[in-house]
Amino acid sequence: MSLVLAAAAALGACSSAQSDWSKANAANTITSYQEFLSKHPTGEHSAEAGDRIHALQDDQAWSQAKQTNTVEGYRDYLQKQPTGSHVTEAQDAVSTQQRAADWQAAESAGTVASVQDFLKKYSAGPEVDQARAKLGELAGYKVQLAAGKTEKQAQRERDNLRSKYGSILHDVLVVPPTSGKGYALESAPMSQSQADSACSALKKARQSCEVVKSDMGRS
Repeated sequence: MSLVLAAAAALGACSSAQSDWSKANAANTITSYQEFLSKHPTGEHSAEAGDRIHALQDDQAWSQAKQTNTVEGYRDYLQKQPTGSHVTEAQDAVSTQQRAADWQAAESAGTVASVQDFLKKYSAGPEVDQARAKLGELAGYKVQLAAGKTEKQAQRERDNLRSKYGSILHDVLVVPPTSGKGYALESAPMSQSQADSACSALKKARQSCEVVKSDMGRS
């Protein structure tokens, strides 16, 4: 008789667990699965209930991240759901938004250094193409000056040009010879308008010069 009662109790428990699982499935909420686990922590569907809870929490966290659509929001998702199904999307979103913010800052600064620093940090993305174009605008040209047969002659001429025209040339550089030519002298990279203006001023002072594209302008 006791065996019969035990079997009936087991059957009733099984039927109750299945009924509770059907209800949890129908509701399909975090709360419904948590309630199921509280009643049946080691039941047939306990592992599946845990997986459903995790999946719903993951989707909920991802929905919140997309709604805020900020670097902080996506980082919060990554912290809460380090193994979530949207980790790659969140990482991509962080990279995209951070790159855009860094480019906005570099573009606002509007200096060669700020753009170069941005390009050192990023090698791909739409902002990188914009940065390269901007660098060409800011430093795509230079002013070619006289040349010296020896390095010492070129250095003396450089010092002389710096003293006279340093304010308009930004700097004067000695370039080592190529193809047997002497040491060249040239200005620091600058924009085309700056290079044209500098060369015009030099010619008025009877100083020979030529505006050419810099390495940045040819990249």
